[in-house]
Amino acid sequence: MTKADDLLPVGLEDALPDRARKITSSMRAVLDAMDGHGYDRVRPPLVEFEQSLAGRMDGVATRRMVRFTDPDSLRTLALRSDITVQIGRIAATGMAHAPRPLRLCYAGDVAFLSASQLDPARQRLQMGAELIGTDSVAAASEIVSVAIDALATAGVTNISVDFTLPDLVDALAQDAMPLAPDQREAVRRELDTKDAGGLREAGGDAYLPLLYATGDFATAIDKLAALDAGGALASRIEGLRTIAATIGERARVTLDPTERHGFEYQSWFGFTLYGDGARGALGRGGTYTIRGSEEAATGFSLYMDPLLDALGATNGDDGKKLFLPLGHDRGTAARLRAIGWRTVAAVEPTDDPQQLGCSHVLDGDAPQTL
Repeated sequence: MTKADDLLPVGLEDALPDRARKITSSMRAVLDAMDGHGYDRVRPPLVEFEQSLAGRMDGVATRRMVRFTDPDSLRTLALRSDITVQIGRIAATGMAHAPRPLRLCYAGDVAFLSASQLDPARQRLQMGAELIGTDSVAAASEIVSVAIDALATAGVTNISVDFTLPDLVDALAQDAMPLAPDQREAVRRELDTKDAGGLREAGGDAYLPLLYATGDFATAIDKLAALDAGGALASRIEGLRTIAATIGERARVTLDPTERHGFEYQSWFGFTLYGDGARGALGRGGTYTIRGSEEAATGFSLYMDPLLDALGATNGDDGKKLFLPLGHDRGTAARLRAIGWRTVAAVEPTDDPQQLGCSHVLDGDAPQTL
């Protein structure tokens, strides 16, 4: 019988064996892919000073953080809501003198004070990689490639990448499509929501054609280039073409230059990752600047829940669970585990291998199908 004290808070849940197994194997696949590209794993702490977590990136909302007072320093601590900001701190402090570009990766839980309308979870597993110390098209191309490889290694199929230009309004508002400073945020918002009427009301009539420079990359980038009469976006457009060329046939590439949701601290380039079976985005990334050190960086983050959606039932138990009777040969059992078998050893004469979920039983030195 479940008691009230046994219930979990809204937005939190246990990962039971099958789901936990899928999480572990997916995380391992993603980390192995990033390691294969030369990204070294770091493990920042779950809790830091609130000011540190909020001060390294633009757009980090402290109101979503779980905060409390440190009994030692009497300063405000917070549970991390984004590991990327911690990687920025590590790069600016403990690894400030490491050779650049610096390649770091991570995997860990993040927490939120309350759920959002788009995502009811208040705890999730975040994985990602950061390339720190350069702001080049080559760096952006590498990060997108690593993200695609990580998803493919985990088993995601039909991957697509949607490019965006987070600083689009700032790049155009100065000269090419002038806007007063107090108009810019309203125009950004209406472009993001794809609201043509709202865009007109905000004084952004000149920006209306941008709403239609979307879709398949080859077509959309030509539309965007045609709108860029003054050349304010020329370097960005050329950069996007180069990044798309490096992806080749590994993923479908699309473009939505006005998309800003999820790109609060990115600068000239952002991208969103999708895959078959996932109900939402698998992850996001792009270019940004680390506050304090003012160092350029490019990175991406992946989230486990949509990744598990994309993998479905293909990433769980493969059925090779071997029952070991009482008195079995331990050397044989160790050999079988070394080649991939999961074993369940009997502890009572009455243990039933089928009730314990086993598919095979050890008979002498060989597995036999039940």
